[in-house]
This record gives sequence, structure tokens and C-alpha cells, in this order.
Amino acid sequence: MLLVAVYSPLVAADAPTPIDAKTLFNANCAVCHRPTGAGTPGLAPPLTDIPAVLMSSSEGRRQLAMTVLYGMYGEITVNERRYNFKMPAFSQLEDEVLAALVNYVSHDLAQVAATTTLTAADLAAERNHPVDGAAVRAHRTQVLSSNVP
Repeated sequence: MLLVAVYSPLVAADAPTPIDAKTLFNANCAVCHRPTGAGTPGLAPPLTDIPAVLMSSSEGRRQLAMTVLYGMYGEITVNERRYNFKMPAFSQLEDEVLAALVNYVSHDLAQVAATTTLTAADLAAERNHPVDGAAVRAHRTQVLSSNVP
């Protein structure tokens, strides 16, 4: 009788697979916002300037959740440049994935200190209040006007 020992590292069967947010960003966002998040003039705004403002408040984090869940359309201004583009909704992605994506943009691309993050629970709560992209833009205007000097 021949016995063969097989080495297998101990990993819980239900251990979550780490989310590669950079790959997700490149696959879903970089085509418009470029891999650096700097945006594309005349098409899509930069993502590296506003996150510090939005991550600093609960309404700002709500705005980020609304934007990735429901998209946004209508004219916005970023750094004195106007954009009028329809950002698609990404509500088909899981809350954990969207949270990782937003936190990658905020903390890695925009280099906002990671003291506050958007959580999967934030996204799950926002799914209970669906809106259209125009409402997302209106909420953005309200949040930014109350947080920008």
C-alpha cells in the first residue's frame, strides 16, 4: 500500500478573495477617467480633486455611494472646467467591490488620508433609496456647495 501526503495550506473554505481595486478601476473607470484618475478633457472629469471633500462628511460619502450605484448625468464643473457626460451606473457590482473601488480612487489615486472609508454597509443602505443620475448630480451640487469655502 502506497500512501501519498499532499501539502495543502489551511485556508477557510469561505475565506473572502481579496478585491483588486486597481484592476477593477482599470476595467470599469479608466477608459473615461484614465488610469491615473486625471480625467479626459471634454469627456470625463478628474477624480483626484473632489474625494477629500466628499470623504470628509457622511453626506459626501453618501454622494460617492450614489454616484457609483446610480451614475450621474448633466453638467458639472470641476476645476473651472465644465463636463456634460453621462456616467453609467455600476449597481450590478457587489457592495464590497464598489466600496473597494471608491476607496481606491480616494486613498490611492487622490491620496486622501485613509482615516475615513466608504463601506459596503454604506452602499447597501444607499441601495434602499434609488434615484436617477440627475438627482445624483443635484445632490452633488448641494454637498459641494455646503463643503467648499
